[in-house]
Amino acid sequence: MKLFSLFLVGAIAALIVVPPPSAAQAQSLPSATSLQSGGLPDLRGDAEQIFALGNQARTQAGVARLVWDPDLAEAALEHCRRMAAEGPLSHRYGGELSLTARAAKAGAYFSLIEENLAIGPTPGAIHQSWMQSPEHRENLLNPQVNHVGIAVVYARGVLYAVADFSAAVMRLTPQQIEAQVSSLVRATGVAILPNTAVARAACASDDSWLPPAANQPAWMIRWQNSDLSDLPQQLLKQLRSGKYRHAAVGGCPAHLDNTAFTSYRVAVLLY
Repeated sequence: MKLFSLFLVGAIAALIVVPPPSAAQAQSLPSATSLQSGGLPDLRGDAEQIFALGNQARTQAGVARLVWDPDLAEAALEHCRRMAAEGPLSHRYGGELSLTARAAKAGAYFSLIEENLAIGPTPGAIHQSWMQSPEHRENLLNPQVNHVGIAVVYARGVLYAVADFSAAVMRLTPQQIEAQVSSLVRATGVAILPNTAVARAACASDDSWLPPAANQPAWMIRWQNSDLSDLPQQLLKQLRSGKYRHAAVGGCPAHLDNTAFTSYRVAVLLY
């Protein structure tokens, strides 16, 4: 039996911030429209305006529109309030969770996450500042992201804005993981065994695990990734070799990998 293990995660991009507005710009700021817990105004209408402007820019650039993500918006608001309270713009303050961790804590599932920050006099000015900054524009128009959550708060006469963009990942149970991978394996002409017990045990184990002698596979692989749309190349090579007639597929919770990226873990045993 040969064993292969793969661990694949997404990437994070958190970019520079734009400079604060001038004193003249600050004087033209609107008043707060609502007050949320924490003492800092949460301008929902302003966030929606930035969202609409961002989607207009993506449409003009030929990129798919973003979907509003309430979990990302919650994570953005938590950071935006911290940013407005502390003053200097930063993607992380002392004692604060990282972008990936705070988004995951809010309930978001993702394989890629990015963040834009800004201070500006109006939602339109904030949007323009992002469009005029190469790094922020790249985040906003990134075709790989499909969800966004935006928060805007008003403090000390200025608007503070945070936009968290992500490539959203479906929330799959182990059974759904098995069904997805099984369909890909079956498409290569290899039949799926109905008993998943050994494959699930292999999935949940580490590299020291060995299958029972009665169920010893000829080849086995397990991997962890956020994308289950394709099988690993090592597995495809084996499936196409013609040496195997049956496969057992097992899904299980992902092992901790010190990141907050959404990952699914799966094992495939070939017989």
